[in-house]
Amino acid sequence: MKENKNKMKKKSKEPKEPLLRRIKANKELLILSLPGAVWFLLFAYLPLFGILVAFKKFRLSGNGFFYNLFTSETVWFDNFKFLFSSGDAFIIVRNTVLYNLCFIILGIVIPVILALLLNEIKNKGMMKIYQSSMFLPYFLSWVVVSYCVFAFLNPEKGYFNAIIQQFGGQPISWYTETKLWPFIIIIMSQWKGMGYNTVVYLASICGIDKTYYEAAVLDGASKWQQIKYITLPLLKPVIMILLIMSIGGIFRADFGLFYQLPKNSGPLYPVTNVLDTYIFRALKTSGEIGMSSAAALFQSTVGFVLIMTANKIVSKIDNENALF
Repeated sequence: MKENKNKMKKKSKEPKEPLLRRIKANKELLILSLPGAVWFLLFAYLPLFGILVAFKKFRLSGNGFFYNLFTSETVWFDNFKFLFSSGDAFIIVRNTVLYNLCFIILGIVIPVILALLLNEIKNKGMMKIYQSSMFLPYFLSWVVVSYCVFAFLNPEKGYFNAIIQQFGGQPISWYTETKLWPFIIIIMSQWKGMGYNTVVYLASICGIDKTYYEAAVLDGASKWQQIKYITLPLLKPVIMILLIMSIGGIFRADFGLFYQLPKNSGPLYPVTNVLDTYIFRALKTSGEIGMSSAAALFQSTVGFVLIMTANKIVSKIDNENALF
């Protein structure tokens, strides 16, 4: 112990390498990181001035943003009250949290299963076809997807109602049936996003050292045992990182999914109204920019707290799988 302490003291007494020499030694890495640093500066740090809008009764005029920002009346936390003053506040928060919890669970389980299945395909050409077909919906806009869904769910000429009537059933008014839309939203969300998440897990699986599997085969391990004792444990760090990041967005919702897909149908508000759509409608009707800024700040703050809490819990259980 004393020898280790003496070594630590000697290291601490050693003079640090000059800053310019460290920059020259790592100039290639610094140049590579420059575009990302500029992006964060322009789109993540400079816009932090906009936090002040959440505490002001912001009014637009022709004198520029900063003039309007500093001359607008300060109302402190009054802008935050509109989020919870509505009688629908409980429904909005409930929908946002429950949908996101479902998306988080399914967004891990389904892509991991698909990645495992794709990894077992020996024909590389077919694997690329399957992978591309699953990844394609990720690039489609929710506006395009909403019209495709409308072709199936149109109450008058939709494909589903045509099939139902063909078998002697009564047509369904899809855009007023609140019981059906939680399932429609969950299914469409997973259909659109599972390809992206599958690629992430598949890339992690492809990076696993093949000698593990060769040793397992020599020991007589079955395919399921290889997945259970090799693939899944080595995927655990990636799963935990994505889980922690997903928890941070639990108070955010995909605006296109909840606004475009149900066609902004009023009867569906009890099951499709989330924080993002509520803020948009409030801004659209009242024009209060301060209120929408307060809502965005609330979402970001809660997300930050949740990320830190989830990371702390993970670090207590298994420090190697924590973000930091």
